[in-house]
Amino acid sequence: MNVYPIFLNTLTGRRCVVVGGEHEAERKAGGLLECDAAVVVISPELTEPLRQWADAGRIEWIPRGYRRGDLREAFLAIVSDADEATAEAIWQEAQTEKVLLNTMDDVPHCTFVAGSVMRRGPLAVSISTSGCAPVLAVRLRQHLEQTIGPEYETFLELSAALRQPLAARYPDFNERRRRWYTLIDSDILDLLRDGDLDTAYQRIEEIMGVEVPVSSRLSHQIL
Repeated sequence: MNVYPIFLNTLTGRRCVVVGGEHEAERKAGGLLECDAAVVVISPELTEPLRQWADAGRIEWIPRGYRRGDLREAFLAIVSDADEATAEAIWQEAQTEKVLLNTMDDVPHCTFVAGSVMRRGPLAVSISTSGCAPVLAVRLRQHLEQTIGPEYETFLELSAALRQPLAARYPDFNERRRRWYTLIDSDILDLLRDGDLDTAYQRIEEIMGVEVPVSSRLSHQIL
């Protein structure tokens, strides 16, 4: 199976349905909540965190099994717990309603597969084995978590603060791109990893030709 990797960035307020109420459903619902989706969980039973989210109004809980019509107006659906007949019924409705569907450990009933994701602030690295061996994706993610530290998050937050003043100083895209590559190929990540922020700010200003905003300096006093 060949997959086309994408990152969805328009989930705010969109109806996203999770079928299942166990720990995998909890994990998937939590990820959707982090993206400000309108999460609906369909299951007779819930884990305690899911129940707390339902009680707090963070998710909508439908306390029963799946029924046809549950995917109406949904943007995407994730099935974490379903027997073969139910998975097939959900698949058929998803096809009819044009809903993106992921049925865990059931590739034939998926229109998308979710990779194993490592996050460092704005940085998101997703690994997929195209359904062949998800456990390998997990192990690779764990390896990356040990090698990609919080300095990457700090770098990206500083980079976001630099984009506007850099564009104002250097209207030419090629010049900005050259400076970005020079910066990332420098020792900037090592400096941030070591917590040497003053030298890091100096290096940024030398290479980029713009000052690090005061607000960004204050927010990174402790790495």
